Amino acid sequence: MTKKIRWGVWGTSKIASKVIPAMQLGTYSEISAVASRDLEKAHQTALDLNLPRFYGSYEELIRDTEIDAIYNPLPNNLHVPWTIKAAEAGKHVLCEKPIALNAEDVQKLIETRDLTGIKIQEAFMVRTHPQWLMVRNLIEQGRIGKLQTINGFFSYFNDDSANIRNSMETGGGALFDIGCYCINISRFILGEEPKTVSAFIERDSSTKIDKLTSAILNFPSCCSTFTCGTQLVAYQRMQFFGTTGRIEVEIPFNIPVDRPTRIFIDDGSSLYGETIQTIEVPAANQYTIQCDVFSRAILENSEQAISLEDSLKNMSVFDAVFRSAESGKREIPARF
Repeated sequence: MTKKIRWGVWGTSKIASKVIPAMQLGTYSEISAVASRDLEKAHQTALDLNLPRFYGSYEELIRDTEIDAIYNPLPNNLHVPWTIKAAEAGKHVLCEKPIALNAEDVQKLIETRDLTGIKIQEAFMVRTHPQWLMVRNLIEQGRIGKLQTINGFFSYFNDDSANIRNSMETGGGALFDIGCYCINISRFILGEEPKTVSAFIERDSSTKIDKLTSAILNFPSCCSTFTCGTQLVAYQRMQFFGTTGRIEVEIPFNIPVDRPTRIFIDDGSSLYGETIQTIEVPAANQYTIQCDVFSRAILENSEQAISLEDSLKNMSVFDAVFRSAESGKREIPARF
């Protein structure tokens, strides 16, 4: 019988309700408990998802000796403090993105990891999906010549002031919620860190969160630009332009589980797209893959898919975006 990591989950949020069933499909993972500050919600979630145990506090889940790892999808401002508490109690942690609100707090997680020997990973589920592994491979093979520029767009509409994504206090806003994907994927594909960052932010007059953020990331080998917005028509796309071709990822982030995804390769010979080649990537659940890869890293005590050092570099770009929008100048991400 395959040994499995016994998981506990904090919270009964929408993301948790989506991720838990995916984790239950894993080869190396089983979900043993859920915890919420609302005992009744925890109970109902346990009933709905057939989980054996439920708790009315996050502390109770930490104290459960039959839990090996915790999935942390709590509000952004709670990621660091609760991840540290779990690690200090000997629990491995898969924490939703953004793993922190600034680079300084990621350094605290690294210090905790080094002291405890516990694995902590940021949950950028796209990084282990076959679609993105294929895109990176195609670019590395020179399928579009020399990569020159990357362009990303991610948006949806949500102007509900009561929604947690629109709360400054809990770390809401477009950049933390969705712009993070454009930054992370650009770094993943290039294997580099941006030298400078230039950014513009438009804030909601009521909630003060960034409802629209655009940035230019100047990498050593090419340029990456992106726009993200939370009060726009829903849309997402990533494009990679090379000297001899272009790759377009149709559904880059909310990757469906019930149908193949498509990657378009265009050599530019027809403005009407008559020569575009379509590559279909078989359907797969990116949350199942993410959990299984991390669970295997725990079981084998091997390298995890995304290190905290990677998260630290990623967060330093966030910090530079916010600084640039405030200063109106190009900013240099901190080096670690």
